[in-house]
Amino acid sequence: MNPPPEPSRLPPGTEVGSWRVLERIGHGTYGTVYRVEPLGHIGAQPLALKLALHRADPRFEREAVLLSRLAHPHVPSLHGQGLWAHPSGPFPFLVMDWAEGIPLYAWALAHSPTSRQVLAVLAQVAHALAALHAGGGVHRDVKGDNILVRPSDFHATLIDFGAGSFHGARPLTEELLPPGTPPYRSPEALEFRWRFWFQHGMHYAPAPADDVYALGVTAYRLLTGTYPSSHPKHPPAETLATFSPELAKLLRRMLSRKPSARGLMDEVARALQIAAERAGPEADRSILRRPQPSPVPARHRRSPARSSGSRRTWVGVAVGLGASFALQAGWAAWRHAQEGAGMGWAWPALDPARGDTGNTGLAKEALPDNAVPPPPEPAWARISLEFPKRPLPSQARPPCKKSEIELLGGCWVRPEKSAPPCGERAYEWKGLCYFPVLAPSPPATSAPPLKHPSE
Repeated sequence: MNPPPEPSRLPPGTEVGSWRVLERIGHGTYGTVYRVEPLGHIGAQPLALKLALHRADPRFEREAVLLSRLAHPHVPSLHGQGLWAHPSGPFPFLVMDWAEGIPLYAWALAHSPTSRQVLAVLAQVAHALAALHAGGGVHRDVKGDNILVRPSDFHATLIDFGAGSFHGARPLTEELLPPGTPPYRSPEALEFRWRFWFQHGMHYAPAPADDVYALGVTAYRLLTGTYPSSHPKHPPAETLATFSPELAKLLRRMLSRKPSARGLMDEVARALQIAAERAGPEADRSILRRPQPSPVPARHRRSPARSSGSRRTWVGVAVGLGASFALQAGWAAWRHAQEGAGMGWAWPALDPARGDTGNTGLAKEALPDNAVPPPPEPAWARISLEFPKRPLPSQARPPCKKSEIELLGGCWVRPEKSAPPCGERAYEWKGLCYFPVLAPSPPATSAPPLKHPSE
C-alpha cells in the first residue's frame, strides 16, 4: 500500500474537499498552491487551492476571515475552506480565485513600465488595502512578491493574506514584531523593537500606516532595484532612477517617517489614481535606472579577540533570519516560475523570443548588451539599524570586558564582518557594525532548597 501523499506534493487527481488537483503551482513557508477544479465540473474555470504545510495551522483560519470580509476586484475571492484528512492529522486549506499575473518586480523588469503605468498599478493595490483597512484588517506583508500584475491589461491583484491580522485577533507568535519581511517594516515598528528589545511579553500592533509604508518600500524597490534606508548617505530615489515628479512626490509621502504624514490608505489610493490620470507627458516615458558606480568591496577588518569565558550574551548573533525571509529579486522569479517564489500564484515563463530587445528601461538598467544580471541580493543585505543614543534596556554598561567596546554608555561587540550593511539585528556606528551586549541577570536572592535524588 502506497503511503499517503504529503501536503507539499499532491499528485494530479488528488481530491481535496470538493476539489480535484490539476497541478502543483508553487510553495512557500506555510503552504503549497495548486490549480484545482470543482469535482464533477471537468473543464470548469480553475481555482487556486492553498494547502497548509503544518497541521491545524491557525494562519489559514485568519486568512479566511480576512478574505471573507473582502469583495474587491483586486483581491482573490474566497470560494471555500476546509480540512484535508491525512493520517498525521488534518491540514487546513483555502480555495480562492485563480489570480493571473506575474510578481510586480518581475513585471517591471520585463515590461519597462512608464510612471503612469506604475501609478495605476500602485493605485489598484492601494484601493485593495484601503478596503482591507476599512474592514478592520491589516495585510502586514505588502511587497512585490505579493502583488501580481497581468501583463495584458496591467490588472493588479494583492495576494497572500496569511501574515495579516484584524481587530480582536489573538497573537499567533511570541515574537516582539509580527510576521513580515524585514526591509518593509515601518520606522515605528523598528523603533518599538529598539525600545522593548529585552522585554518579554511585548508585542507590536501593526496599523494601517505600516501597510502604507510597506507600499512605499515596494514602489521604491520597483523603481530603483534597492530598498530605502534611514541612513543619511542613502540617495533619494530620484537620483537612482528617472520617473515623473508626481510619482516622486507620492513616494516621499508613503515613506514618511511620521505615520500621520503618510495619510490613510484610501487617501493614498485616490492620490495615486488622480496622478495616473492627470500626470503630464513625462509620465509616459519608460522609467530608467541611472547607472551607478560599482561598489568597492570593503577590506576585511579584524575584530578584537573574544573571550570564550565571557558570561555575557551577544544579542542577535545567534538569531537566525528564518525560512520565511524572502529574497526580493524580480528577475530571478522568472527563472523559478515552476516553483512560484514566495506564496504567489503561477506566472508564465519569460518569452525567449522577446528577451530585452528594444527595452531600455528597468529590464536593462543601462547594462551592456552582453552583461549578465547580478545574483539576487538578500533582503537583509541593505539593512542597518540606527545606533541608539543611549544604552538599550538590559544592555551591559561599563566597565566593559576586554573583548567589548564602550560606545555611548553601553557595551558592544563588533563582528568579524563589520562593514555595513549590518543586517536586521546589528547597529551601524561610524561605518562599522556592532551588536549590543546583554547584561547578565542578577542571581536570585533566595532559592528553593535542593532535593535529594531519592526525594
